Amino acid sequence: MSAAANARVWLDAATAPGEPEVDPPPASSTQRLPARLRIALAVSLLAHGVLLSLALGGDALGLPGLNFPWKERRLGADDLRIVLAPAPLPVPLPAPAVSAPPVTAPAARESRSAPAVLPPPPPAPPAPVAAAPARPTVNLPVAPDAPATRASAEAVAPEPAVVADDTARKQGEREARARAAEQARIEQARIEQQREAARLAAEREALARQEAQRQELARTEAARLDAERKEATRQEQVRQEQLKQEQLRQAQLDAARREQTQQEAARQDAARQEAARQQALQQEAARQDALRQEAARQDAARQAAARQDAANQEAARQAQAKQDQARRERAEQEAKREERLRAIGQQMKQEAAQRDAGPTTSSLRRGWLFGRADANADLVEYAQAMSRKIEMNMTFDMVREAVKQPHAQPVVTVAVRADGTVEKLTFVASSGVPAIDDAIRKVVESQAPYGRFPPALARQYDVVEIRRTWVFDMAIRLQ
Repeated sequence: MSAAANARVWLDAATAPGEPEVDPPPASSTQRLPARLRIALAVSLLAHGVLLSLALGGDALGLPGLNFPWKERRLGADDLRIVLAPAPLPVPLPAPAVSAPPVTAPAARESRSAPAVLPPPPPAPPAPVAAAPARPTVNLPVAPDAPATRASAEAVAPEPAVVADDTARKQGEREARARAAEQARIEQARIEQQREAARLAAEREALARQEAQRQELARTEAARLDAERKEATRQEQVRQEQLKQEQLRQAQLDAARREQTQQEAARQDAARQEAARQQALQQEAARQDALRQEAARQDAARQAAARQDAANQEAARQAQAKQDQARRERAEQEAKREERLRAIGQQMKQEAAQRDAGPTTSSLRRGWLFGRADANADLVEYAQAMSRKIEMNMTFDMVREAVKQPHAQPVVTVAVRADGTVEKLTFVASSGVPAIDDAIRKVVESQAPYGRFPPALARQYDVVEIRRTWVFDMAIRLQ
């Protein structure tokens, strides 16, 4: 049964006479349904849809079965069924003719010229009620194997009247099957109407139950709201009572606070009067104290003036003594400088004499570097390397205690051989402190050897003399 037929049966069942019309529930009541009732309604609709798709009969041996709308063939032709049946047998003849030998071909042709008298066809049996629409059947005769059989078939071919009766009989069978199918369809529609009426009754009962539940829920909600209103009224009364009590307590607190404020004001007034009296006494005592302090200050000022005069006289005397000491120190420094200059002059004369007598008294080739600049770059670089070695190897610890004494900046000449060893050390200008001079000798000896001469410098000199001024502050610096 198609979906359109199902819908039409449902409408007929809904408007059938004798059945009360069912009005659809209002949208507002559906919207107010709880979630569980909405789910139950959806499941019910789904189950009824499946029931409406049931079809009786079909290919399920007459048992109810499911027939979904999308499986129905609406515009397709019925299936064509072909049944192979044997050729119709000839009508039986009298006994003698049946026992006669087979008819030859010329006899068969002669018998074909005379019409045979055939008995009327038997009445058609009543057509059975078919559960499904009849399918057209095509009877295809099977050709006989022997030529005599074909001849006998041609001899007993049915007349046109027999063919017409057979056609009428088949037509009657088809009509009977159609009527049976129509009756089955009507019966199915009636069953569907009954099912739909039962479904509608069940839905009405469900709606009635839902309405009763809704009313029960409404009554429960009304009772809850009434209880809430009563509870709110009771709480409001309690709050008003508490507010009255709070106002009374606040009034009592305000009265106590005013009384306390008055007492505090009286106490503060008494305290202010006592403070004013004490302040007057303190002012009088301070005035007397100030008079005493002023007298003491004047006396101290006189004593300070006397002490200042004595200090000024002592300062003038000390300044005169310092000036005399400074003059004496400058004279001593000048004398020492003159002495160092004379010593430097003598040393230079000795070195000049040695240079002049060098070729005759010694075979060593000597070079001199008395400053930081020289035309011989190899000699300048070797002297800088020697100075860096003395300055950077923690040599200041050897002279740390000695340089705390007042001293002059010594000028030292160090003669170094080509293999880096020290030939001699000469003080051009002494520091004035023997401990510092001894420490300088130890520093120079502790850092030896100072490295071999570069090849270019070794080809020129066997000994070089390097003169530097030694400065001591936080470390040893050679200038």
